[in-house]
Amino acid sequence: MEALPARARVYLVCVTLLGLLCLLPLPGLPRPGVLSSLPDPRFPWWPVVLLAALYAGCERLARSRLVAGPHPGGTFHPVLLAGAFLLPPTAAALVALPGALLLPVEHRPRLARRLLRTGQLVVAVWAASLVHLKTGGRDAVAHCDMPGALATAGAAVLAFCLVLTLLDGGVPAPAPGGLPRGRAAAPAAWSRLFLGSLAPLTVHGLAGLMMALLWRSPYGPVAALLVLLPMGVSWWAFAQYHRERAAHQATIRALVQAVDIKDGYTRGHSERVGRASMLIARELGMDDDRVETLRFAGILHDVGKLGVPTRLLTKNGPLTPEERRVIELHPEYGHEMVRGISFLGEARAAVLHHHERIDGTGYPYGLTGGQIPESARVVAVADAFDAMTSTRSYSRARPVPVALEELQRCAGTHFDPRMVRALVRAIGRTGWHPAVTADEPGQRAVPGPAAPVTGRPGARR
Repeated sequence: MEALPARARVYLVCVTLLGLLCLLPLPGLPRPGVLSSLPDPRFPWWPVVLLAALYAGCERLARSRLVAGPHPGGTFHPVLLAGAFLLPPTAAALVALPGALLLPVEHRPRLARRLLRTGQLVVAVWAASLVHLKTGGRDAVAHCDMPGALATAGAAVLAFCLVLTLLDGGVPAPAPGGLPRGRAAAPAAWSRLFLGSLAPLTVHGLAGLMMALLWRSPYGPVAALLVLLPMGVSWWAFAQYHRERAAHQATIRALVQAVDIKDGYTRGHSERVGRASMLIARELGMDDDRVETLRFAGILHDVGKLGVPTRLLTKNGPLTPEERRVIELHPEYGHEMVRGISFLGEARAAVLHHHERIDGTGYPYGLTGGQIPESARVVAVADAFDAMTSTRSYSRARPVPVALEELQRCAGTHFDPRMVRALVRAIGRTGWHPAVTADEPGQRAVPGPAAPVTGRPGARR
């Protein structure tokens, strides 16, 4: 723990000690491991051992390559919450202990992260069990009183979520290599974390309540374990979705990095066009899937530059007619590159047609008006806007209001007026503060007026 700053060490010690205190029995409550509602109160440890082994095994399975997803930690909270609904607070806290301590930690400092994770889970489960006990949840579960069981389980889940949020958000911001950066200085971030965690934990709480009710039913613990089967299948499907999504993002990132390496003058341009395309799509009221697709379209719109000779992309002087025709082929090159990537959907049409103009003077096919796909009309506006507001070797960046005025001047001839209005409204409401693309080292921007929108093809407007 030498690498941790002093505040982080103090916080870690406090959370660890708090977790240890939760393992001590409270006066007047059943001792650890004793289920007071069982016929034989001398039957002490097997529910605790079974649930603890089940939790550790489920977490281990969730971290395996078979079902590993983007957020493996805390996957089987239903088991912990079932323990909170069945066991006294101290015994419920013991359920989280082995799994939290023994499971591996990916990042350093591993010991500190393991102790922090253990302390958070132990305290959260203890608090949930105590709330459940004090609100009469144990009797509601024993008598299968569904309204009462749901109400008390909801209170316990709320306590569980609140404690996890407070302990996670209270981690002090570390030096590099320390504990994860916390949210202690931002109450609004605490609120977002709580609200974001409450919905999934509510689902986990319902599964845990079902386990507890089946456990206490004539069918016994074996039936309770069957609840985990649909949860496991759901997690597996969720993990596969995120794995596929991560593969999509990696594919797009690799293509964009290749373009940035080839044409250093426009480094960062693709990401900004993707962001501006999202602003337009959201302003037009498109659903989330289309917004994401248009982000992909904006990011990949210039991928065809990989087929253009580098000497043309980096040429400082005017282009000859032959060179211009070569550069104007980049939308078709890009479409050939992405046409087989099925998840891009309508983004492929945007890659091909984002240089078409409403009046038919664009390229590669000279489409007019509604012949141009909607996705291409969105990206065309986003592309022109970022080209005007970024500093290049051949032009200085224009102020955002000047660029928007130029887009409005060209609306109806070059650009779809609806897309221009959407971008103007979105930027008027949220602003536009991206990092400006700088010139390459050793080169300076050419002084003088900014290049017009109708200038050179591709990135060189």
